[in-house]
Amino acid sequence: MIKLRDLEYLTAIDKHKHFGKAAQSCFVSQPTLSGQLMKLEEQLGLQLVERHRRNVMLTPAGEQLVQEARKVLQAAGQFESCAKALLDPFAGDLHLGLIPTLAPYLLPHIMAELNTALPNINFFLHENQTKVLLQQLDEGKLDVLILPYLEEMEKFESYQLFDEPLMLATPKNHRLAHKKELTLSDLHNEKILTLADGHCLKDQAMGYCFSAGAKEDNSFQATSLETLRHMVASGMGITLLPALAAQGNLASDTIHYGPFKEPVPVRGISLVIRPNYSRMQCVRAIVASVRKSIKDIIN
Repeated sequence: MIKLRDLEYLTAIDKHKHFGKAAQSCFVSQPTLSGQLMKLEEQLGLQLVERHRRNVMLTPAGEQLVQEARKVLQAAGQFESCAKALLDPFAGDLHLGLIPTLAPYLLPHIMAELNTALPNINFFLHENQTKVLLQQLDEGKLDVLILPYLEEMEKFESYQLFDEPLMLATPKNHRLAHKKELTLSDLHNEKILTLADGHCLKDQAMGYCFSAGAKEDNSFQATSLETLRHMVASGMGITLLPALAAQGNLASDTIHYGPFKEPVPVRGISLVIRPNYSRMQCVRAIVASVRKSIKDIIN
């Protein structure tokens, strides 16, 4: 009979392409992992792994079966989670994923309330880009995501939490810093500093900017909002920043943060889960808690 542990070894080899690193990730010795994979190959009558001196890779059969292995492991994890939820849906571990342009600015506002509302939940926080988070959610490695909603998330279930306005960040001496009321049309012909590719905020912000006739400043692309902030402060350009990121720096001596009048550019922040996720009572409690925490912060 095939064991779940053997399937974990196979997926680890696919991820690390190295016996030693795969064994380390599974908390076993390299000979143990290698030996179990050989037994699995004998049991199936198929070669799953190509063994080379410096690395390993999956055979075509291994490539196909590792996808099935992931489905089995995800189902097993869901089975275990469902059993725990039946005992107490408001207890146990919960892995929450957020993107880098949201996590450091949102978490300080919501975690105290979440821990009060769900005292028996152990929250594990994960920060990564959207594409990685969605893959980890799909694989069962994460339970819940909080991030801007995108069309590619249609196969998941989502719950709208709040709309976060985008603000215009300019150097203090920029012409737009002296304008009392900003509209998107004020960005016409302006060059906008942006994040690097892979950050969904870049696409969302530039969508508004392009519609207003602005252009992307290709001279530099930042890897974080803090880098963008420092670029603006040094007079290198202007950018759009989410309200939560701007909030703690509104009294800056070097940057002016200007809100837009209607229609205000926003990014919609949602909670995202897998379909048929077993801990729905817990999810509803998280949604209610985050909405309560953010209600008076985002106007």
